[in-house]
Formats: sequence, structure tokens, C-alpha cells
Amino acid sequence: MRKYDFNENWLVYEIKNPNKIKKVTLPHDAMIYEERSMDSLGGKHIAWHRGGDYVYEKTFFAPEDYKDKIIILEFEGAYKDAEVYINDTKVMYRPYGYTNFYVDVTKHLKIGQDNTLKVTVINSDQPNSRWYSGSGIYRPVNLYILPPKHVKLNGLKIKTLDYEMPKIEIMVDTNAPGAMEIQVLDDEKILYSTTRKTNGDPIKINAELPNASLWDIDNPKLYVCKVNFEGGQFQTRFGIRTIECDSRDGFRLNGRRVLLLGACIHHDNGLLGAVAHPFAEYRKIKLLKQAGYNAIRSAHNPCSKALLDACDELGMLVLDEYVDMWYIHKNKYDYADKMLDWWRQDLKDMVDKDYNHPSVIMYSIGNEVAETSQKKGIELCEKMTKYLKSLDYRPVTCGINIFFNYLYSLGFGVYTDKKAEKALKRKKHKAVGSEFFNNLAGKLGDTTMKLGATLRGSDRKTRDAFQKLDVAGYNYGILRYKKDLKKYPNRVILGTETFCKDAGLFYDLAKQNPALIGDFVWAGMDYLGEVGVGAWVHQCHAKDFSYGVGWMSAGSGRLDLTGKPTAETAYTKVAFEQDNIRIAAQPVHCSGIKTSPSAWKMSDTIESWNYPGYEGKKTIVEVYSRAPKVALYINDKKIGEKRPNKNYVAYFKTRYYSGVLTAIGLDQDGKELYRSSLHSGDEQTVLRLEPEQAQITQKDLAYVRVRFTDSNGLLKPYIHNSVKLIVENGTLLAFGNGCPFNERGYLTDTAETYFGEALAIIRPNEKGTISVFGGSELGTAKTEIKVL
Repeated sequence: MRKYDFNENWLVYEIKNPNKIKKVTLPHDAMIYEERSMDSLGGKHIAWHRGGDYVYEKTFFAPEDYKDKIIILEFEGAYKDAEVYINDTKVMYRPYGYTNFYVDVTKHLKIGQDNTLKVTVINSDQPNSRWYSGSGIYRPVNLYILPPKHVKLNGLKIKTLDYEMPKIEIMVDTNAPGAMEIQVLDDEKILYSTTRKTNGDPIKINAELPNASLWDIDNPKLYVCKVNFEGGQFQTRFGIRTIECDSRDGFRLNGRRVLLLGACIHHDNGLLGAVAHPFAEYRKIKLLKQAGYNAIRSAHNPCSKALLDACDELGMLVLDEYVDMWYIHKNKYDYADKMLDWWRQDLKDMVDKDYNHPSVIMYSIGNEVAETSQKKGIELCEKMTKYLKSLDYRPVTCGINIFFNYLYSLGFGVYTDKKAEKALKRKKHKAVGSEFFNNLAGKLGDTTMKLGATLRGSDRKTRDAFQKLDVAGYNYGILRYKKDLKKYPNRVILGTETFCKDAGLFYDLAKQNPALIGDFVWAGMDYLGEVGVGAWVHQCHAKDFSYGVGWMSAGSGRLDLTGKPTAETAYTKVAFEQDNIRIAAQPVHCSGIKTSPSAWKMSDTIESWNYPGYEGKKTIVEVYSRAPKVALYINDKKIGEKRPNKNYVAYFKTRYYSGVLTAIGLDQDGKELYRSSLHSGDEQTVLRLEPEQAQITQKDLAYVRVRFTDSNGLLKPYIHNSVKLIVENGTLLAFGNGCPFNERGYLTDTAETYFGEALAIIRPNEKGTISVFGGSELGTAKTEIKVL
């Protein structure tokens, strides 16, 4: 089998404007180029983009070599309602925008001639998503050339049978009888080799690998299984690891209990939009791993192949999720009308994609699906769980919003077409489903929502669905944990969606209770759409808090939209015992300025103490520590001493004075355990362009941080200034900052810094050197990135 990148030389145009044609390289997001307007029917969910219908076309030559071969195209993701045409013949329709699918084009090709491939995607039927979906072929396309006799696509599957004496099961499914040679390789070294004959039915082989290393989150060792069958070669990458999960011993990886310290992420890549560029996917996982997480939940759709590859290589565990709705709508034009017809095919494709990835440890069949409170929905929950278990060995969960299930059963937040049409006529959006719950949390606070989950009705409307699952997924149900661990001793509990401020409470409880296997915070990284839901933005950085057209992102991430860690990352590391003590302070230059409220943010603090010229301004300092007591000093002057609260945070009201801000963790007797400090800088202002990597390949992307600092490189968070970039030997794909409010967008050569910095993303044109020049009122800068 040969596999080719099929992403170059595509044309794209909007169906209603066929004369405006653009040449693009896939993956490509058409939505990010659309005008944002208050007329957007998708509204704040899709960051006020219009939503459109697009055609992608590619002309390619089919050489004589294709004769007597089987030619298959794979689309890893096209949003949405994709139709595929070869030479004007329709060969495929796939409605769901997040599953990969295959198209056998063999019979439709003109050998020795040019062929036309056309793909249409429909996304004007708004609203259809609760977050920024993007539009178009936003994930890669691959071309496979298979010999007449071959191993089927996804027909080579690996499962670990034993980790103590490493042994794997190799399953090979061919389309015809024949002879095969099977090898397991560690780079060039052959660890295992055997020959077999097949009559065309799938065969299973147990292979012992006595000297092999295990795949683990700290040592993600990978191997290759290669099959030579009837002159063709087929291979897959895999890791040797076992997973077990029960209420007695918790979640175990290779027999060792591992707490899932997880983060929910959406599929977009920040400033790039929905483009699933492999380099961007890898970077996202690397940053989340550095932030202290060992697991991600692909909220609320199957993740890309590139992201799974990154998780395999970096040792990040994956909870891959199927869908955000079942048969009850959350938006008028979402997937609910098609889900019942397609869920079996969708789940099969998700399993085929995931099976050989050691990072994938669990599946989720849905998110906040109120159907789990109904008899029909509970039956569907059982059917999907059983179907997945027939395809794969991994445990199955579902992220159920406990309080929302109860509210829905009482008639709150229920979707009807009548309500939707009425809201459309009045041009006044009516929140239903998950959005209704989110709005309620924003108004009443997180505590109200968590307390609601403890009600008897909340238990009654979730327990039957939980019985059908291997793992009970609790969205915002932390106050149920203690009670349910006793009431349901055989139940395995996973916090599938949680508030950041509860990280310490979860961690302490989970250490003592194996049945509580993990926590997935909302969210690991900020994302486009659902604007403002998690934002804590100062009015000096946003014109208003209406969450209208100027708003771009949710603001919910522990990493901001550019991938920069927030103070909540520091808090989480302390809560998870990865760090001893950290400090953050309210930005002094924003002292007293109103902020947008959110239940999904802890506060507006940042890790900085560098505000020359703001002497004496009021601020609040937060100290994160598990020490019995903490003391705070400014320039060796003691400000105060306090005991951290149950969430391991101590708050100090003080004033800013340049110098050194120091927090010291103390034991019960007042002896120092550890300390952490933030420093002020000098008055000089320097513009810096700082590549995240000094050299990249032609297939990679260059990420360049644009920062205003002092002479020693210390960030100046109070500078909000425009910077213009000029790029040589590269294409500036996006330039922007981490502020959820951004009127300009990211398709620009000029951006303002937010808390002193911005981010540029550049695609190399050719090998050599990318040169980047930056200019601003406060200075100029230059940097270079080598392209190999």
C-alpha cells in the first residue's frame, strides 16, 4: 500500500459566489475568512461568522500505474454534510463534520487522463453548533493506492495482552486469501517475525516480545508492526500497554494506578481557526503536557489523527468523544436529525481511527445529552455502549450534566422548533440545552450548579444511564462524589467536566478513593466561539460585555488562545502536587476597572509584578500553596500571613511597589518550607520577536511570540501597543493575541499586544531562512527561523 499527501493545489469558492476562486493548501478553514456580523444566525456560538456553503476542487492526473490498483481517498474531516464527486459523479455523502471517511474512486477514474475531484460542504444552515466549527476540508486528505490483494484499510489491529511478560495480539484482515509475513520492529531492529497463510478471513496471532518496553505517560515508547502480503506492504504504529478500570483499584495503566489529570479541548487551533495542521495539533498537546495535564477529552467530537499521533509520542492519554447531541436538538440545524441513522457508522469509524493508538484509553458517547434522563435515551445509551464494546476493549463513558438532566425533566432548557422559529422571527436567541445550563452558571455562579447536582432529582434522572456505562461521567458533579462513592460502591466516577477552582478538592478525594479516577477541567486551552462564556476581561481591553461581534473566543482556557499558560495553570500545578508554591496578582494597570464575569475563571490574576509607574496602586495577590500557612513580602516587608483555604489559595490585599514580591510557605511552627518570587524590571522598553523553535521543516509552522519587555527580557504586561510584521520566505497565516475580545481578527499583519504580548504563525515558503521584521511606536525587532 502506498499513501500520499493529497493536500496541495486545491481551489475553493463559495457556492453563491463561484467566480471568486482561491487556491489553497489543505487543511483549510473557509469560515475564518468570513465577515463577522450581528446578522450571523450562528451568533456568539461561531464568533459571529456568517456560515457558508463551499466547493473544493482539485484536478489530478491518474497515471497508468493506477490501472489494476484500488484507489481510495480519505477525508479526515470536512464540516459538514460533505458530498464528494469524481468527474461529476457523486460517490459519497457524509453528514457528520467530525468523522473521517473513505471513498473508493477506482471505478470512476479516467486512467491516463486528468480527473476532477469536487467536494461540497454545507454550513449556511445556522445555527448548527454551540462552538466555532469552521467550514470546509479542515483536516488532511490522503490518497491510498492498494494492490488487488491487500490488507484492508484499518485491517491491521494491535492489542496488548500482557504487560508483565509483554505480549500482543495482532489481527490482520485481508480482502483475499494469500501468504503474509508479519514483523514487529523497533526502528530497524526486528523483535518478532512470523509467516502465515489466510483464507481471506481475519486471523489473530499472539506475539511475545520479551525485551520490549512499555508505553507509558512518562516513557511513550512506540513500535511498528509491518505486514507483507502478496507483494504489498502495510504497517501501523502501536505501543505496548494495558488499561484496566474498576471501582476497587481505579484506573490502571500497565497495572499501576494513574489519576487522570485531564483537560477538555475543542478541535480548533486558536488563531488558525479550525485548521487541523499536524504541527499545530502537536504543539497544543505539548503545551498541555507542560501545563501538568496527562489526559485530554476531545470535547465534543472525535479528534484528528494528527492529535492522536502527538498524544502517542508525548504520553498524553485520550478520552475520545463522539457527539454533543443525540436525537434532541441543542440548535435547530445540528446533527440531531441525522444521528440515529448514522451513529453506528460514526462509532465504527472512530474506533478504526483510534484502535492502534496507545494514548486512547476510553470513549465517550456524548456530552450533556439530556436524553439520558428518558427511557428512549437510556436504551440508546445501552445500545451504543454495547456496540462500542463489540468493536473495542476500551471502557465507555458519557459526560452527563447531572443537574441539567433534572432541570430538563422539569421542562427547563427544552428545545422545540416552535421556540426556535419564534426566536428567529424576533431576532432574539433563546438558550436551550447545554447553553441554558452555561448561562445559568454564569448568572448564579458555579456553587449553585454544583449544589443542584446534589438534589435527589438529579440522582434519579442520571442513575439509570450510569448503570449502562463502564464509567459514570459527571459534568460539574463534584459535590456528589463523597455521597455517591458510598451509595454506589461499584460505580467508577470520572469528572468529565469540572471547574478549575475545584482541582485541589478533587485531587485530595481521588487519592483516597480509587473509584474516582480523574478530572477534566473546562477547558485546557481557550477556543473560538461560545464567546465570553469563560472570559474575565477588563473593560480597558473590551468595548463592552455584550459578547457581540468584537468577541472571538470563550476565554475559558488554562492556556490562552495563543497557548500561553495563565495563572490558573500555576494554581493547578500546586493543586496536583506538581509545584509547591506560586504567586499571581491582579494586573495593577487594570486596578479598579470592571471585568466580565464568568463561573469558569478563578480570577483575573496573572503571574507578573512588573508595573513601573504604577506605584501605590491597589491590587490583590493570590498565593497558591498546600503549606499550612503562607507569608507575603514586598521588598522584605511583611504584608501578612494567612492559611490557604480548602482550595489551597490565600488572598492578600495590598498595593504595588516595584521590587520583589515573595511568598513563603510555612509549616505549623512557622518554619520556611519553600518560597516563590516575582520581580519588577527596569524602565527600558524593548520589542522582541521570539520564535518558539529556532529551526523547523518545510512541513512545520513557525510560531513567533511578539513581546514588549525590559532590557533583560522581563515581560511588561501593561503595554497594549500595535505591532506590524513583515515576513520574508514565509506566509503569515495568523497574527493576534490571547484576548477573547478582538475586533480585528487574526488575518492581518498588524496586531495589538495583550498583557504585553501577541503571537504570529507563519508557514514557510521554501527551505532556507524565514525573516520576520516587527515595527511599533516603541521600537523595532527582527528574528530568523531556519527551514530545513
